[in-house]
Amino acid sequence: MRKQEPEHFLMVGEKVCIREKRLSDAEDDHSWRQDPELARLDAAAPLRMDFQEFVRQYKRELEYPSAFSRRFGVDTHDGVHIGNCMYYDMDYFRGTAELGILLGNRDYWGGGYGTEAVQLLLYHMFTHMPVKRVYLHTLDWNHRAQRSFEKCGFQIIRPVKRSGWEFFFMELKRDRWAELQREEQQREAMERAKEPTP
Repeated sequence: MRKQEPEHFLMVGEKVCIREKRLSDAEDDHSWRQDPELARLDAAAPLRMDFQEFVRQYKRELEYPSAFSRRFGVDTHDGVHIGNCMYYDMDYFRGTAELGILLGNRDYWGGGYGTEAVQLLLYHMFTHMPVKRVYLHTLDWNHRAQRSFEKCGFQIIRPVKRSGWEFFFMELKRDRWAELQREEQQREAMERAKEPTP
């Protein structure tokens, strides 16, 4: 399912591609961040910044990327930008980072696109970065997000309160991720063995 891609794609899956952010994403990102429902899912207030200022800051972030965070675009195979995924608060000494994802295009909710994007980003982080543990915070009422993260191997560790919001702190360690990868490979091998030979 996963493979490294040259040029502008970081990872390609069966449903989505993860790529570097680009300036043309700004219009989608500005719109999504102004959306009250999407902002609530991100435990944030809707963005009030006008588009010109947003683009100015956007350009600066693209020109001067941080060593401790990185955002990626999530596209369908036919080139539709449907969301973003990211890591941030990268701690190189402890080998930890927080993961986040937003699917702004509602047409792709509930179809496994977000789950695959997280799986692809985890693959990149655990195989190409000095990461031993990935964690995240998901709102306690967002059961759809929790189920998606659990499919990726995350486990709920404890409830957390932040800025008046109730979250679940979830994490995935590299050893558990590697074990889940081996189990998936074994299942795929067994399925192939059941297929009739031509």
